[in-house]
Amino acid sequence: MLLSWWWALGDPCAWTGKGRGTRRMSPATAGTFLLTGVLFVHVLEREYFKGEFPPYPKPGEVSNDPITFNTNLMGYPDRPGWLRYIQRTPYSDGVLYGSPTAENVGKPTIIEITAYNRRTFETARHNLIINIMSAEEFPLPYQAEFFIKNMNVEEILASEVLGDFLGAVKNVWQPERLNAINITSALDRGGRVPLPINDMKEGVYVMVGADVAFSSCLREVENPQNQLRCSQEMEPVITCDKKFRTQFYIDWCKISLVDKTKQVSTYQEVVRGEGILPDGGEYKPPSESLKSRDYYTDFLVTLAVPSAVALVLFLILAYIMCCRREGVEKRNMQTPDIQLVHHSSIQKSTKELRDMSKNREIAWPLSTLPVFHPVTGEIIPPLHTDNYDSTNMPLMQTQQNLPHQTQIPQQQTTGDFRLTTFQRFEVNGIPEERKLTEAMSL
Repeated sequence: MLLSWWWALGDPCAWTGKGRGTRRMSPATAGTFLLTGVLFVHVLEREYFKGEFPPYPKPGEVSNDPITFNTNLMGYPDRPGWLRYIQRTPYSDGVLYGSPTAENVGKPTIIEITAYNRRTFETARHNLIINIMSAEEFPLPYQAEFFIKNMNVEEILASEVLGDFLGAVKNVWQPERLNAINITSALDRGGRVPLPINDMKEGVYVMVGADVAFSSCLREVENPQNQLRCSQEMEPVITCDKKFRTQFYIDWCKISLVDKTKQVSTYQEVVRGEGILPDGGEYKPPSESLKSRDYYTDFLVTLAVPSAVALVLFLILAYIMCCRREGVEKRNMQTPDIQLVHHSSIQKSTKELRDMSKNREIAWPLSTLPVFHPVTGEIIPPLHTDNYDSTNMPLMQTQQNLPHQTQIPQQQTTGDFRLTTFQRFEVNGIPEERKLTEAMSL
C-alpha cells in the first residue's frame, strides 16, 4: 500500500503522545486533505507496485526488480514548488514530502506517479489527488527549527523516527499542541555531500510549531556564553541536550527560534489603478495601398560607383607598370661610363671564377675517397687489389711504411729545421702530393 500522513496535534492522523496515526489509501483514485503549515508525507512503496508488473519468469523465486518513480504535477513537467521527492536507490521506497503554504489553497493538485521497472522496462501510473485547505490554528505561532546531524532526510521521514523526535521535543517544550511544519535536507540549504567514511550523514532541518512560548531550555542557546562558544566552533552547554542525545544529535548552534506573535507585518496594501492606459489618440494603422519604390538609384550607388572607382585605379596601376617602364638601353645611357665599366669588370671576373671552379680537381682525403668520380661518374679503382692481404696492415702507417714519400726540410725562425713529409699518389691518373705528417725538430 501507499502510505500518507501528516503531523498535527488534534488531527485524526496526528501525533498525540500516546500513538501515531497513519492514513492508508488506494493510490489509483484516492484523494487526501491537507492543511497549510503541516508536514505532508507520502510513501511510494515498491511492494505495492510489484503487483502492477508481470511475475518473475522463474516460479518460486522472489521478485526483487529495481523500481524507480517519477512524479510531476498533471500537465506540467515537475512537481509543485512546495513538494519534494527522494529515493536513494531503485531498491528503496520513494517519499513525497513537503508543507504547502496559503498560496496553494484552493488550487487543484493532482500528482502523476509513474513507476518504472528497470528490469522489464514496463511502467505503471497512478494519480494522487491532494486537496489543500487552510486552518486558522495552523501554522502555530511559535516555531523552532532543529538541525539533526546524524540522519538523512529519508530516515527522519519515517513515521516512527519522526514520532520519536516530536516526543523528545514535547518533553522539552511542554506544549499543548505540537506539529511538524517542514523538513529540509541540508543539501537543499547549501550543505556539502559528506565523505563516505564513518557512516557520516547529510543532516536534516526539522521545523516544528507549538502554541506556547519557548521553554527555558531552548532559550539557553541565546545567552552570551553559548553564543561565544558557537562563534568559536565549540558546542554550547544545553541542559536538555541529554533528552535528544540517545537518538538524535542536535547542532544547537544552528537552532532557529521564531516568534510569529512579535513579528510586525510589513505587508503594504497595493493601491490598484483603474487599469486604463492614458488616452494617446486613435491608432491609425498603415494604409493597404503602399507606393512602389524604385531601387535603381540604390543599385547604382551600391554597386556601380565602387566598381567604377576600382576600374580607374586598375587602369592607373597598369599604366604605371607597363607604359612607364625604363628599358636597358635608356638605363645605360643615363648611367656614367665609369660605373658601367666597373660593373662589366665585376661580371667578367665572376664568370671567370665560376668557370675555373667547374674545371678544378679536388683532392679528396684518403678516408673520404668517393666510389664514383665527382665529375665523370666513373668507378674509381681500389687502392689495393682483391688478393691484397690487409690483415697485417697497421691502423696508422709510419713514414717507413709509406712509399713515394718526399721529405722537404724547412728552417724555423730560431735556426732549427723541421722535416715535412709528403706522399705522392695518383687519383684517376692525376699526380697528387699530400702533406702527411711533420717530424720533430732535427
